[in-house]
Amino acid sequence: MAEIKAFRGMRYNTEKGGDLNSLVCPPYDIISDEQRTGYIEKNPYNIIRLELPKGGDERYKEAGETLDSWLSADVLGQDAKESIYVYEMDFTANGVKNSLKGFVSLVKLEEFSKGVILPHEETLSKAKQDRFNLMSETFCNFSQIYSLYMDENGSVYSLIDGCSQGEPDMSVTDGDGTVHKMWCVSDPEVIAKVEKAFEDKKLYIADGHHRYETALNFHKHLVAEGKDTEDGLSGYIAMMLVNMENTGLVVFPTHRIVHGLENYSTEKIIEACKPYFDIEESDAGEKMNSALVKYYSNGKKAFALYAGGGKTYIMVLKNNSAVKEFLPGMSEAYCGLDVSVLHNLVLERIFGIDKENMANQKNLSYTRSLEEALAAVDEGKADCSFILNPTKVAEIRDVALAGEKMPQKSTYFYPKLITGLVMNKFADRK
Repeated sequence: MAEIKAFRGMRYNTEKGGDLNSLVCPPYDIISDEQRTGYIEKNPYNIIRLELPKGGDERYKEAGETLDSWLSADVLGQDAKESIYVYEMDFTANGVKNSLKGFVSLVKLEEFSKGVILPHEETLSKAKQDRFNLMSETFCNFSQIYSLYMDENGSVYSLIDGCSQGEPDMSVTDGDGTVHKMWCVSDPEVIAKVEKAFEDKKLYIADGHHRYETALNFHKHLVAEGKDTEDGLSGYIAMMLVNMENTGLVVFPTHRIVHGLENYSTEKIIEACKPYFDIEESDAGEKMNSALVKYYSNGKKAFALYAGGGKTYIMVLKNNSAVKEFLPGMSEAYCGLDVSVLHNLVLERIFGIDKENMANQKNLSYTRSLEEALAAVDEGKADCSFILNPTKVAEIRDVALAGEKMPQKSTYFYPKLITGLVMNKFADRK
């Protein structure tokens, strides 16, 4: 099954680079141009210059040259010993303080068809090309794939927890107040036990599908070019591995914003939805939130259509088998997802927004922010928005086990991993 291994992580030398808090950044795909500029103004050695290069066609080459210069200046360096890196996040979500602990190691890249590493979402080709170009010039994973594994008896967690009771080797606090802590573990006995424990485990990608597929394609490219072997280091990728039973796992919903439709009419849409849904009017405040939480807790498939001006319609699926009737070849797990119900019964069949349209975001965009989903309609930028409940972790596992992928933007794991604590440099620049 999953093959993991320790590695010589590349880390900042804070004596040369400065305070670690000024060197790290959130995931590249949630950073605006203005935020990027702010990180660099705070510290010119911020990892964002490598992870998200900007400019023309030469930007990837410039990232590679910047990496070389930082390595030469000892701003970055690789650890002397192969290690795994225990990673803990202390955070607040929905008003509740929480903690999540996993570890970072290398994981051998496997085709999804082997059933060892399982995806759960579709990906977009544009994002994969960008990451391929960056990897071609830097030969690094600057950020980790976020993956889950089953650990029913807690044996792996006990191992890593025992290695992370003292003061961490690194600690930073991000803009949301999340404290990110990391311990470097180089004890060969501990590493051997952890590696052994994963010989019978599957991994479920929670976040980082684009980067995983890109790494696999890049490895194949290097092997085909004779620049690496099948068993070379490019055949591994850095992952943050978290126990699926961890009580600190938090998944936020990703809401849908519908825009640019011709002759849109909320009244006609609601009428067309009535064969599939029980529909009740609500407001966009606590009444809506309470209704969605209630249906979520009771296992009902429900979401809200926001029509603007505070007017909201709670839509509760009448027949849980409704999607299965239209998609007989798909699993019960896939057909039972809230996003599958919304996409198949409403967006595709009633709105006429097909899968290609969704992928290109022609009439559909996504946001984690409830406020943004409501404001887009109130400000006339959108026709309506759909407010969703979060996908359950067990649903993610079941869809992946069925060999299927959820629609894009079905999950948002929180908090996001910070970039810049430890990185995987698997080769020198060619």
